[in-house]
Amino acid sequence: MAKDLKPHIGIFGRRNNGKSSLINYLTGQETAIVSEQAGTTTDPVKKSIEIFGIGPTVLIDTAGIDDVGVLGQQRMERTMQVMQEIDCAILVITDNQFGYPEMMTVEKLNEYKVPFLVVHNKSDLNPLNGDFKNMVEKGVSAKVLEFSTLWQDKSDELIQFLKKTIPDSAYQKVSLLGDLVNPGEMVLLVCPIDAEAPEGRMILPQVMAIRDVLDNDCLCAVIKETLLESYLERMPRPALVVTDSKVFGYVSSVVPEQVPLTSFSIAMARMRGDFENYIKGTPYLSKLKDGDKVLILEFCTHQVNCEDIGRSKLPRMIRKFTGKEIGFDYMSGLSPIKNVGQYALAVQCGGCMATRKQLINRTNVAVNAGVPITNYGMAIAYMTGIFDRVMSPFGKD
Repeated sequence: MAKDLKPHIGIFGRRNNGKSSLINYLTGQETAIVSEQAGTTTDPVKKSIEIFGIGPTVLIDTAGIDDVGVLGQQRMERTMQVMQEIDCAILVITDNQFGYPEMMTVEKLNEYKVPFLVVHNKSDLNPLNGDFKNMVEKGVSAKVLEFSTLWQDKSDELIQFLKKTIPDSAYQKVSLLGDLVNPGEMVLLVCPIDAEAPEGRMILPQVMAIRDVLDNDCLCAVIKETLLESYLERMPRPALVVTDSKVFGYVSSVVPEQVPLTSFSIAMARMRGDFENYIKGTPYLSKLKDGDKVLILEFCTHQVNCEDIGRSKLPRMIRKFTGKEIGFDYMSGLSPIKNVGQYALAVQCGGCMATRKQLINRTNVAVNAGVPITNYGMAIAYMTGIFDRVMSPFGKD
């Protein structure tokens, strides 16, 4: 699972088409196992590299799209799941072959709106036929590059193809808070340390917020909520306060109304999630009825305790807010969502352990089925009665 904003590139193709060799070619090291035996790659293999002009990138090697047998079918399913998290794909073909496995792969890539290019590998053994090249390019609306991992002079051309294929948005740096403050202003980050806080460290959104504040030449203060009143009494008024959603009620009551306030979860949702659909879906909390089911969507897998926000606090808050008998299901990681139409609402976590591609593809399952979606932070703010306030920094009130 992705833990940063690096663009992800998936490598697809039949067994023994040289996918792993292509990975090794691009990384300049033996990242993936190469063998003459078909089916050597069984599970997706990830490798972080630096691509000139794109930057830090994650390459994902996958099992063959023509795998066979029960295990082969499972491996192919894992391969198709990779499409939910990638920003770009390379489809590797050989011997001027482009048949059913390739067409099914292209169909899935188009379904997930993943741009791709086609690499005709092992062209030192069997050159790319011009008529075949034209047929494929016309049929799938993608460029075909003649290639061999033995041709070192093809590296630049392959990278240029990649740069033209991968969306700019996949590698352009996006600021978490930069457009909300001006250089020299103070940003106050309120970070509770409780049973949910990881031992000896901070959660990723908090760390990202600190770095983003510094990158935007602002002053940054980080405190626990227990020191908030003392800080506000002694220090100049901050230009922005960002806190954890679980202490929204208290922080909102202490921070003056004139000071913009939001949460790490909401800021992350704007950066990576389907922000507009979260906003539209949040008010459906007021429309829940007895017997409705709510789907709680997490990305990270962690030990659950009585303070867990997704598994304990949110369900309690929703039942208390609505006064209804609501049922809850929980899903973590990238497990496929089944029978999504049975839910009256889906609530997505902040997605700090996911890429934007993963988040959008996951919540699109609900959106496309007409199921309203919201976000942890927005849901808590709405039920706390401060939704308009915490959305106003983003021009959403």
